[in-house]
Amino acid sequence: MKQKLLLLSLCVMVLSACKKDDEPEFFVNEDAATFAEVGMIDIGDAGSAEISAYDPLTKRLFVVNNSTAGNKIDVLDFSNPASIRSLSSISTSPFGGFVNSVAASNGKLATAIESLDLQANGKVVVFNTANNTEIKSITVGALPDMVTFSPDGKYILTANEGQPNETYTNDPEGTISIIDVENNYAVNTINFAAFISQRASLTAGGFRTDGLNKDFLKDIEPEYITISEDSKFAWVSLQENNGFAKIDLTSKTITNIFPLGFKDYNILGNAVDLSDRDSQITLTNANVKGTYMPDALAIYTNNGIPYIFSANEGDAREYGAFVDVKRMKDITLDPTVFPTRTTLRGDALLGRLNIISTLGDTDNDGDYDALFSFGSRSFSVWNGNSGALVFDSKNELDQKAIGIGVYDDGRSDDKSVEPEGITV
Repeated sequence: MKQKLLLLSLCVMVLSACKKDDEPEFFVNEDAATFAEVGMIDIGDAGSAEISAYDPLTKRLFVVNNSTAGNKIDVLDFSNPASIRSLSSISTSPFGGFVNSVAASNGKLATAIESLDLQANGKVVVFNTANNTEIKSITVGALPDMVTFSPDGKYILTANEGQPNETYTNDPEGTISIIDVENNYAVNTINFAAFISQRASLTAGGFRTDGLNKDFLKDIEPEYITISEDSKFAWVSLQENNGFAKIDLTSKTITNIFPLGFKDYNILGNAVDLSDRDSQITLTNANVKGTYMPDALAIYTNNGIPYIFSANEGDAREYGAFVDVKRMKDITLDPTVFPTRTTLRGDALLGRLNIISTLGDTDNDGDYDALFSFGSRSFSVWNGNSGALVFDSKNELDQKAIGIGVYDDGRSDDKSVEPEGITV
């Protein structure tokens, strides 16, 4: 999740709620047409409000504000959402580079801070939410992209993405750091070495470790973490790899990697718009597959089974020395699989489609026998114990966006609605 430095203000959306006198629980009205902005605060034209965490003990909102003026976390009084006030800020510049994520629990604010050298180990710095003082600074893996507390507050976890430098001469391993809060913040940083022997079967299931050097451990890039309600297990999305992993927090080990396979845009319900140059928004079937590549995850447990919800954004590897994205019209298609390949190259059809250049040449003869695009333009539900697909929203997100007039046809050739976050 790269810092976009685009959002200049923080908008607060509050869901309408109603409660009958004889009911102990609130009913949340989920009709989006009823949602209304009730408050907003501008955190500064030079900054960005991309990540935030709310602390119910102090009723404060902590907002990441990375900018050229210095990286910091803005501390906002959120006791009245209709009148948000700026209280102070926490400078994070002494600890490294950008702040990539924040999370709050039991009066503690955990922050994931990358190193100024992006390939070096980053830090988790924990602050007191009442007075902004530092509690602990912990070294974790390279490029900690997401930080979260376990529901019981006993663990802090980071997804350390470990991206390479532009020349691919320094590519750190992707890792997970597990911090034991009650044991003086002792940290275990674990990698995926136990799964090297499974590489062939994982690849057959759609798991991708096809960076420039095809190094299994260095190509795995953890992105996002969700944790079970009992704080015993965690699941981490491996976005560029098209998979997710399961972690046992008691033993502090990775127990499974689940490859996610591919989504067929040529079947009923999966029709998509794959051109940004067709002067229209039309969902049609095509001989193309989507690659789920989830970003955010969320968990819901039912009858003892953990279900993992994923926002299937998709992401390319784009570095100076290696890029795995190409336009379809710039590759050679197999004439047997794609007999109308000349027509398909047109910009109004598939010519503009961004495809994964490292997938599709199944017989290694130099032409492409299949087309794989980034993301799946959907959210999915997976069995967290087996990795089996339980549900996919097919093209419903596209349809909803089209229906309310917010679909961006200029993104049709890439990832369309590009779902990134999800919560249950």
